[in-house]
Amino acid sequence: MSNKQKILLVEGDADKGFFSRLCKKLSLNTQVTVATPKDSGGNINTKQGVINHLNILLPMLEDGQYKNIAAIVDGDYTENDGGPQHTLALVSNILTKFGYKLKNQLPHEMRKGFYFEHPDGLPDFGLWVMPDNKQEGMLEDLIKSCISPDEAQLFEKACKSVQQLPNPKFSDHLNTKAEIATWLAWQESPGHGLYGVVNYELLDESSEIYQGLCGWLETIFKT
Repeated sequence: MSNKQKILLVEGDADKGFFSRLCKKLSLNTQVTVATPKDSGGNINTKQGVINHLNILLPMLEDGQYKNIAAIVDGDYTENDGGPQHTLALVSNILTKFGYKLKNQLPHEMRKGFYFEHPDGLPDFGLWVMPDNKQEGMLEDLIKSCISPDEAQLFEKACKSVQQLPNPKFSDHLNTKAEIATWLAWQESPGHGLYGVVNYELLDESSEIYQGLCGWLETIFKT
């Protein structure tokens, strides 16, 4: 585990690869450690693992071991006991125990991430619920929503390829994961994880969702 005093907690290694590259692109990499729960002393690399691990990390913010903490988790799907509002409630329940309160935000501001404030003046805690804090989904849904126009035709073919599978082995809610994985497999250097979309500039950096995510990261970690 790095000795950097700012930590971005993510669900697993695929997310870690993506956000490590994104933080580097935003010149945050010298300050911020992108870590999974296991990286930072937790038990499991899952959404619930992130939420549970906040019980360990938040006291470290209070005693000064960390200067900033933020977490990124998938909103997932209501039909699978998820959804963005349910996810926000799960995290809020933990933060409330440590005195944090969700800042008042207008509905359109929620797409730009959540901020929790503390009455004792501790740094804000940041939360981003994939893909955009409002809709159901995961990191791949965010990627899908801001693919570069130059990649649109290839990605459309990847989506059709997934749709035409006669007997897919994966569940319907994982379609976007399959589409992104197929599209990445057709790039000039196949075999890269989600970090490849940042490394090879495959995203539309002017898109609202990309700008919102980057703005949230900079607000939490540069303030």
